[in-house]
Amino acid sequence: MRITASTVSLTVDDVSASQRFFTRHLGYTEQAAAEGFASLTREDAAVDVVLLARGIEVLPADQRNQHASGMILAFTGTGIDMEEKRLRTEGVEITMPMREEPWGERLFQIKDPNGVVVQFVEWVAPSIPA
Repeated sequence: MRITASTVSLTVDDVSASQRFFTRHLGYTEQAAAEGFASLTREDAAVDVVLLARGIEVLPADQRNQHASGMILAFTGTGIDMEEKRLRTEGVEITMPMREEPWGERLFQIKDPNGVVVQFVEWVAPSIPA
């Protein structure tokens, strides 16, 4: 098998709210949408995102009422200081302020209106030897 793309599917209460958040603040565009469903993409290497309404019948019965929780949608890139500043300027709440871990991971987090945690990561030289 050759993987040609990656997609994360998130089950949320309000598809439209997450769709607006991802398109307005995170640079996604809509590929397709219908009642209780939205497929979003970006032009770069970011994973595609599918949003499904909780209870939607296209999901197996044991998955229909689950909520996208306990996971972190992480984007690794460069220039996350500017990204954090841009998001703050746009009124997005930074739920975990910028921090740097001793192993060289710089990161901060936000949440979309449905509580989906989005983390931005940039790797730098570690402050402690490996």
